[in-house]
Amino acid sequence: MEDKGQGFRYSIAMLDLAQPHDRLFKALLSHPETAGTLLREHLPPAIVALLANEPPEPVEGTFVSEELRPYLSDRLFRARMQSGRTAWFYTLIEHKSYPDRKVALQLGRGILGIHEQEDRARPDWTHLPAVVPLVLYHGATEWRIPGEYLALVDADETLRPWLLNFPFTVIDLGPIPDGRLSSYARLRAGLLALKYGTREAAQQMAALEEIIAALGQAPELLIPVVLYMMTTFSELDRKTVRGIVTRVHPQEDNEMLSIFAREIIDQGRQEGRQEGRQEGRQEGLREGEKRSLRRILQHRFGPPPEWVNEKLARADLQTLEVWMDRSFNAESLQELFR
Repeated sequence: MEDKGQGFRYSIAMLDLAQPHDRLFKALLSHPETAGTLLREHLPPAIVALLANEPPEPVEGTFVSEELRPYLSDRLFRARMQSGRTAWFYTLIEHKSYPDRKVALQLGRGILGIHEQEDRARPDWTHLPAVVPLVLYHGATEWRIPGEYLALVDADETLRPWLLNFPFTVIDLGPIPDGRLSSYARLRAGLLALKYGTREAAQQMAALEEIIAALGQAPELLIPVVLYMMTTFSELDRKTVRGIVTRVHPQEDNEMLSIFAREIIDQGRQEGRQEGRQEGRQEGLREGEKRSLRRILQHRFGPPPEWVNEKLARADLQTLEVWMDRSFNAESLQELFR
């Protein structure tokens, strides 16, 4: 098992990403050992047999355009092969609840972007790196789209040898039994959360015990996994969150709950600032403060009553910030809004 303190600090450092699926995916696969396990457990055996016995190296950067980031995330890894060559593994995660048949188009853009990046970095190259694409899908509907680029192209069979094509591996989490998602607890905990993040509320709550058991073996993932579930598990309340924290990391209970609260608030403020920059006015910041305060009130006290919604609707930006600071310690809604 990894060092808990180091993992705890590492996980907190990963929480500045905007989209919940993207945030957890990147926190999970930024760990080389976890990324290596994903490749070895889910790539075709013929490819796995070529890998050297060492974890892949994560490569920074994304090839997903801004407008597609709510639906897609990507990670790039550089791995040494037993032959001494280097191969790149381009991993795309599909966040929609149903498979998107255009995902092969994004894989093609990613592969081309990687080669163009290499061309700029090494103008004197003699060969470009091999890029192996794979898709991780955690939607609620089973993946039934062919795993090759040419499935998108309407062409006569005779033309196929002359047309651009590549196969890709699809990891559809839905049909995989929970206990077989991974033999590595860290990866299993993250994949379990992602798998159920797009499911119905009853399925999500039924999977909690399995997720908690995996987190017990990988407590360094507690913060990103629970923050993800607080965003995507519709019936996860503050009492349940405290129960998860107490079971997985009891010595950090109050500290972690405070971190969860502050991260929810900070995320809402970041969204509001982004909206404010786009709209060029203070109203964007105010809306971000209201969204984040509603989130923390939901987790602390349950759905806000109508009188609270009315107060939030009328409040200016400075008042909202005062209320948010009080929300950490207030024992009731009446105390918070006194």
